[in-house]
Amino acid sequence: MMTAAEGLVALLDEDLGVKQAFGVIGGNIACFYRALAKSSIEVLQCRHEAGAAFMATEASLAIDRPSIVFSTSGPGLTNAMTGALAARWEGAQVILVSGATSPAQRGRWAIQETGGSAMWDVDRLGTRPFFDYAASVERSSDLAQIGVRLAAGTRCPSGFVAHISLPMDVQSAPIERPLCPFLAPMGSFCDTDVATFCGRLLAGSKLVIWIGFGARRAWRAVRALAELTGAPVMCSPRAKGIFPEDHPQFLGVTGLGGHSYVQQFLGSERPEYVLVLGSRIGEATSFWSPSFSPTRAFVHVDLDLRVFGAAYPCTPTIAVQAEIDAFVRTLIERWPPLAPRASPPPPRRAPPLLPPRATGMVRPRYLMDAIQRKIVLATDAIVIAESGNAFVLATHCLEFARARRYRMSSGFGSMGHAAAGVVGAALATRAKAVALVGDGAMLMQNEICTAVRYGVPAVWVVLNDARYGMVEQGARALGWPSFETAIPRADFVMIARGMGADGVRVERETELDAALDVAVAAGGPFVVDVIVDPREEAPSYGRNDSLMNQGMGRKGGQGS
Repeated sequence: MMTAAEGLVALLDEDLGVKQAFGVIGGNIACFYRALAKSSIEVLQCRHEAGAAFMATEASLAIDRPSIVFSTSGPGLTNAMTGALAARWEGAQVILVSGATSPAQRGRWAIQETGGSAMWDVDRLGTRPFFDYAASVERSSDLAQIGVRLAAGTRCPSGFVAHISLPMDVQSAPIERPLCPFLAPMGSFCDTDVATFCGRLLAGSKLVIWIGFGARRAWRAVRALAELTGAPVMCSPRAKGIFPEDHPQFLGVTGLGGHSYVQQFLGSERPEYVLVLGSRIGEATSFWSPSFSPTRAFVHVDLDLRVFGAAYPCTPTIAVQAEIDAFVRTLIERWPPLAPRASPPPPRRAPPLLPPRATGMVRPRYLMDAIQRKIVLATDAIVIAESGNAFVLATHCLEFARARRYRMSSGFGSMGHAAAGVVGAALATRAKAVALVGDGAMLMQNEICTAVRYGVPAVWVVLNDARYGMVEQGARALGWPSFETAIPRADFVMIARGMGADGVRVERETELDAALDVAVAAGGPFVVDVIVDPREEAPSYGRNDSLMNQGMGRKGGQGS
């Protein structure tokens, strides 16, 4: 016999393979936390539930395993909701376990009341858009069925985010160890006849391959298909590195922070078909630009039926519901042997590296050049770029030759995601992870204190321009005032040291290389506070144009 809390932890630990749990303890989740602490799961007490959920998201994506977020009831649960939405958007596997009020106390104004007819009833939160699955454990016997749903959900390659609400009395109720049903590994899902049809359709056509984050597990097959066909390859911002960016067939990045020459190439070459692999091709990936529409049709491959025809409803779409790796491998097998190869795109001209200047603030593009040299090329660190100018610059300027090196949240784009998530990525991989963050995001959410507590080797490179840079830049483009975008300049090295970490401030470009070397060599959490020049605009003009097309206002500036 064991308690229900211990039974749920045993299922998560021994049957589902969870390695890390992130959260903030409170009275209504205490029994579950005690069971976690006695298990082999690594438990991190964080400073905010949203930060815990961002950490869990990046930990899950870094090692392809489910992770746990735990929170108390009421505000603990609502604090975690932003991170849970981010996890769902990003395709992570995250299980949120929250405390709840026991049935006998519901409706009696209990402290942080959650459940029943209370404001934060799990049924009112529901399963969409927050969760793939949500359940309240009203009886300890419910755990058997919940275990089945969790086991099945965490086998889904497109991600799974669940919420389990645990009333206090249920957590301590005695039960027998719940048995997790045996589930064979999920088989490859692909109709060979459909792949054969696609091969005949695409072979010999003017073809471009457009890859998204959903293709990250298929990087070997994607490269093999590209080299078999000779087709140019472009990628969404989140998909950087899935196809090597130094490959001669790589065309560039689309969407937010992308490259203008991609649309120039498509405008001149006009592909007949665009093979979309694992992308929603939404605003952050395409800005819904007509230039990405093929002359004949999209061939769109995804597991999610909702994506087909959604972003481009007026362009014919051949919808293929399949697991990406299985489809691409089958397509290669069925590719007509005598099909002509496509011509590669013209060589891309890399912008010249900027020499350092001895005076003035650090130019953001010079900072990106230094990060490319000192972090991307010289280490294996995961780089996570924060919402705002940081991820626009990183997407535009950095180049990755390997999958799983670059992370950003372009669609949901919560500020603070990278500032907290970097701790989860570094912890899960047991290796260095680097967050590129703006000062506004760093002030909104960071988990430096948590990283110090557990000795996590996370690095924060802060683009400190004393303002919400993307918002100010967008206002200028619209010809509007700046809307109080300036913020007092913070000293992030002092903040880091106040929490037990270390750091260095960079005020000149000549100081940057040495500072990044120290950060890479640091054994614990480290902050590089870079005073960047706010006059250099990030390449976010596509976002500004998209806002204007949606009715925001007139154009008041030129894009770069």
